[in-house]
Amino acid sequence: MAEQTTSSIVVAAPPEDVMAVIADFPHYPEWAQGMKRAEVVERGADGRAEQVFFELDVTPIKDSYTLAYDWRGDEQVTWRLVEGKVLKAMQGAYELRPVPGGTEVTYRLAVELSIPLIGMLRRRAEKVIIDTALKGLKKRVESLG
Repeated sequence: MAEQTTSSIVVAAPPEDVMAVIADFPHYPEWAQGMKRAEVVERGADGRAEQVFFELDVTPIKDSYTLAYDWRGDEQVTWRLVEGKVLKAMQGAYELRPVPGGTEVTYRLAVELSIPLIGMLRRRAEKVIIDTALKGLKKRVESLG
């Protein structure tokens, strides 16, 4: 898997509130730009999603894919691609850390597409996806608080 692109943002809310929004997949289309659909396919014993089906349309990626999730309390969630059409591989994580005034959220993402994409363009696409997701997450969490 290629190296990951990483970015962070501070959200004015406690980690459990941030993680609650991250775990609320059916509402992703309301705040995650380009997300057309997010449907929990399988839940774990704790009730959190273990597999989620997504439909995404954000340049340069338009795809339907399924991700598998691994939850570590309200501190971290990681995911990996189970299957996709355009996506060949994906690994990512949200890491949450309490800071004065809220929670620092770090998003890590590495994507491999089945279509050729120059490394620089792939990293730029990852950066746009990450920054858009972090801003949308911050706005969503803070609007609920």
